[in-house]
Amino acid sequence: MTKLSILDIIQDTTVDGPGFRTSIYAAGCIHKCVECHNPESWDIDNGKPYTINELIEIINQSEFSNVTFTGGDPLIQVKEFTELAKEIKATSHKNIWCYTGFTFEQIHKSKKLSQILPYIDVLVDGKYVNTLYEEGLPFRGSSNQRIIDVQKTLLHKSIVIRENQFI
Repeated sequence: MTKLSILDIIQDTTVDGPGFRTSIYAAGCIHKCVECHNPESWDIDNGKPYTINELIEIINQSEFSNVTFTGGDPLIQVKEFTELAKEIKATSHKNIWCYTGFTFEQIHKSKKLSQILPYIDVLVDGKYVNTLYEEGLPFRGSSNQRIIDVQKTLLHKSIVIRENQFI
């Protein structure tokens, strides 16, 4: 049975994407960004194991909340998060945002990492760069990070930045 190492789950949050969201905080990160706001998430062993069914049950407790994968970096456990994303899409109409330190180009180029792309609606990509921090950036910490409409990007075969970040 597939298990994911999860640092935390926050229901009905409004900080990790538009509207109410269930944020799943993955344990494990290789990027280790300077001034990371969540360095306890770097060690995958700091997480608690959850099955996909347990996570789906928690996600479905918030009927009107969409879902955000964040961390840590969910793509460190890409196979497991892909299975979770696939199950969310099969059983609900929830959209999925995913935060990662990888760029879209790195993910798209990797056979392993790109398996999650068909199930993600929005990707906030790139490492947090402390020197590029700008106060007031919606849903991201530094100006190098992009909020990408994944499905339009895959369709058009070029990066499509999400125009309205609040819906």
